[in-house]
Amino acid sequence: MRGDERYTTMRQPKLNGSDRIVNNPHYLIRKIQRRLNKRFFANPDFIRWPRHIFGCIPNYVDDDGELVTTDYVSCASKHCQSKSILKMDISDFFGNVHQDHVYKVFLNLLSFPEDVSKILTDLCTLRGSLPQGGLTSSYLASLCLHDKEGSVVRRLENKGLVYTRLVDDITVSSHVANYNFSYAKKIITDMLIEKDLPINEDKTIVQRLSTEPLTVHGLRVGFKEPRLPAGEVKRIRASVQSMEQLAREPNYRVSHAYRRDYNRCMGRVNKLSRVGHKQHSILVRRLKSIRPLPSRADLDRLEVMVSRLEKDHAEKRATFWYWKRYHRAHERLNVLQLIYIAKAKKFRERLKKVKPLYDS
Repeated sequence: MRGDERYTTMRQPKLNGSDRIVNNPHYLIRKIQRRLNKRFFANPDFIRWPRHIFGCIPNYVDDDGELVTTDYVSCASKHCQSKSILKMDISDFFGNVHQDHVYKVFLNLLSFPEDVSKILTDLCTLRGSLPQGGLTSSYLASLCLHDKEGSVVRRLENKGLVYTRLVDDITVSSHVANYNFSYAKKIITDMLIEKDLPINEDKTIVQRLSTEPLTVHGLRVGFKEPRLPAGEVKRIRASVQSMEQLAREPNYRVSHAYRRDYNRCMGRVNKLSRVGHKQHSILVRRLKSIRPLPSRADLDRLEVMVSRLEKDHAEKRATFWYWKRYHRAHERLNVLQLIYIAKAKKFRERLKKVKPLYDS
């Protein structure tokens, strides 16, 4: 399979009006990359991720048996109660991680043989760099600084500073008010230049404790634990109120548009849970009282979905797309059982007989 045949290119609009190029892997490339992730990058017995990297790696259990979470909230918590913050951003991170960086990750860090490292590099890159949309791209991008970043982190720690990286967003914080970050900025810049990773100067900013609250990844960090900005909490409450108004529209709760908006709203409400906000349980109860309702069309559609799964089970049950279709059927079934209890039970029994064998 030639390189250009391995991905389908799509364009997604960004908030600034430009387009983001996303490359969707061919199912065979997807299968290989998923197995690389499961067996190596996401395997705590194979690789131990450093404490300063967040955002693209799985949660893990440390040596003391404690669960370590690695999302943006955990990243922001490292900077809580700081009084000065430096933020830096790597421009077009994936596109600037060259295949040479990827090869050195496989060869020098993961200790694969040269021939294996070359093959894996070829399978994980597109036109000489990491593709946006590749399943291994986030892991490999986070590892490309493996031979330089640890030293930078230690040097900054010696200065009483905290360093974190959430994929391409670098944050350094100090508990000293009006801290001078010139040294920190220089050694980080030198590290990135040595790796041919350009800095987005427009996103390089310094925040100091003043009338404006300090934020990291959209969360306020002037407290012992990260908090959502007050304006964001208000917007989440307003979105719940908007859903309650839509729910009163005749027959709207059975529409796909309502289902889509409801799921989006629930996702926003669940952000409150991650930061321990007291409004979370209240808003969840309000949303659960106006859950989407199934229609007769859902019954017909689920019958088609389950029938196709039954037809394809023998030949396709070990593929990614069969696995994805199976879980889509379950999602529709969960809505259906709110009203059509007996029919939902029969569908569930049929689905039990056609479970996927896909190795995710």
